[in-house]
Amino acid sequence: MADHALDWQARCPFWPRDVADRYREAGIWRYETFFDLLARQAGRLGRRIALIDGARQIGYDRLHRDALALAGGLSALGLVRGDRVVVQFPNCGEFVTLFFALCRLGVVPVLALPGHRDLELGQFADFTGARAILTAQEPGGYDMVALARRVQDKVPSVRHVVVLGDSRDATPFDSLFRPDLPLPAGPNAEDVACFQISGGTTGVPKLIPRRHMEYLYNIRMAVAASGLDGDTRYLCVLPMMHNFPMACPGFLGTLQAGGTVVVAPEPEAGICFDLIARHRVTMTALVPPLALLWLDAQAGLGADLSSLQLLQVGGAKLNPSSARRIRPELGCQLQQVFGMAEGLVCFTALTDSEERIVNTQGRPMSPWDELRIIRPDGREAAIGEPGELEVRGPYTIRGYYDMAGHNAQAFTADGFYRSGDIARRDADGAITVEGRAKDQVNRGGEKIGVDEVEDLLVAHASVLDAAVVGRPDALMGERLCAFVLAAPGTTPRPGALRRHLAEAGLAAFKIPDEVIVLDRFPQTGVGKVNKRQLREQLCKAHFSDPVAARQEERA
Repeated sequence: MADHALDWQARCPFWPRDVADRYREAGIWRYETFFDLLARQAGRLGRRIALIDGARQIGYDRLHRDALALAGGLSALGLVRGDRVVVQFPNCGEFVTLFFALCRLGVVPVLALPGHRDLELGQFADFTGARAILTAQEPGGYDMVALARRVQDKVPSVRHVVVLGDSRDATPFDSLFRPDLPLPAGPNAEDVACFQISGGTTGVPKLIPRRHMEYLYNIRMAVAASGLDGDTRYLCVLPMMHNFPMACPGFLGTLQAGGTVVVAPEPEAGICFDLIARHRVTMTALVPPLALLWLDAQAGLGADLSSLQLLQVGGAKLNPSSARRIRPELGCQLQQVFGMAEGLVCFTALTDSEERIVNTQGRPMSPWDELRIIRPDGREAAIGEPGELEVRGPYTIRGYYDMAGHNAQAFTADGFYRSGDIARRDADGAITVEGRAKDQVNRGGEKIGVDEVEDLLVAHASVLDAAVVGRPDALMGERLCAFVLAAPGTTPRPGALRRHLAEAGLAAFKIPDEVIVLDRFPQTGVGKVNKRQLREQLCKAHFSDPVAARQEERA
């Protein structure tokens, strides 16, 4: 392996030496990789079921063997420690095998979401110099092979397209299982294990480098906070590559605890309720919109959810009235989870009172987490006073990959991450989230940077200017609303603008739910677009245009 294959990791900021030494000496960071975890569990648990995916039941020993065999095939493609690859899989057992195989080699996946399209995948591949795209083609689904090929045509570093399912002219995923091949040495515990994706407030992808030793600590703390053990049966409903269902504690935490992961191919309530009853699922995790849909579905279905003990809800704030419905209607305990892929995770405790569970987002999961709430004047807020949440600690990153300029703004000089969340803390340390300071919209748990959407709208010939804001929504938390000004002599058509965004390769979840044409934007005293007024007027249903906009979409 050439030395330069790991040079890029120097562009992933590390903790100061004295801080890192303190974490190592305290036993917080251990010399262990994710593949070491799997190997240990395979030796300890053998044929105990690790993974249920459809009709398949895969033991810990089988998962370990499959990951080794897949690592052999990936190595035969020429992938080496330090290479980056873009991975875009649906929820399936093969993704779990792939993750551990990549960890065995030290090949670093950029964990793209199933909804990402040309724009995002191209950015991920180009920004990281990815050597391969690994994707899955589902029958009748979006043409993921064509998507990967389009990205490959534009990004010279991409040499391979590997496809699970209908592979056509791509490398078949199933052909890569080579148990006969020797493997090179694996990664170090302090190497980057994977890149999570930040929602961001700009159009540039911000990649979150998660390292083996700190991400494993993250998982151990989440397992402890959630009470997982060998009897846990965790239903993975949310996209498996998301930080929440992956590591908080998610499927990785379930495997760390010696439990069983049940894969849900779709989040639809009927499908998931059947899996819960059939496999005696004890725990799952949802975002608020899904939790509300499940509550409504259960009222009509009356499904057998008697095995379900714990429902985690996170990704966005769950309103108290909905939170109060969980226990009586689903028959399980609610655990609120608040966190970020950059690090910090908070949980309500399993022993908390119902009032604390309903009304707060819990406490930091590690005693080593350092939090402060900063007022607009820069001073630290008093107990109960809102401000921007800043955090640092042993599993909170010290910077995004290769973004020195942005890191200088997103992180303080003393290493605190400026989360952009407005929160307050009570005398017992519990956090209550009140909103966002950054210009983002949280649509069903997906944090969308509005700059990217605005820039693409303005690129359309009929749009002079654009302002994108969130509209409060009982189901999704927020919906995306775009206000546009017409370019001279044109008439912007909402349907055409939404098609323009889709054709530009924007992920479907980033395309505005509403497009409203205005004569002018309200302005602040210094001449900037006053988005606060736009939000307020939306909340008051001041505009009649949304109805017209939706009608015009059908044109």
